[in-house]
Amino acid sequence: MKYTESHEWVSIDGDHAIVGISNYAQKELGEIVYIELPRIGHQIRANEEAVVIESSKAAADIYSPMSGEITEVNKLLAKSPEKVNQSAEKEGWLFKLKITHPPEYEKLMDEAAYLSFIGDVETT
Repeated sequence: MKYTESHEWVSIDGDHAIVGISNYAQKELGEIVYIELPRIGHQIRANEEAVVIESSKAAADIYSPMSGEITEVNKLLAKSPEKVNQSAEKEGWLFKLKITHPPEYEKLMDEAAYLSFIGDVETT
């Protein structure tokens, strides 16, 4: 699993990627009440807005960490957006995509780098 500076995570499974937000991001957002997921078949580029999350505190745009075609969305979140709060880095995944630019994965932060990054964020 790798992370972005905007707090998305991505996990690779063959030529597909699973995308969600980090546990840190869900805590910062607070209670998630609504999620607008992307449409299946949509071609997306890395760092392009993919999802809108509304919480008790704010609305947030979620960006795709990699380029590809959206192949699946987590339909469970339409009825239970709180799944992201309960399991942000597992059951609360947002969407899957067929990767079109695999080298983008190598540019993302590993867990140690991300933990250092959010430690720096929390202390500034």
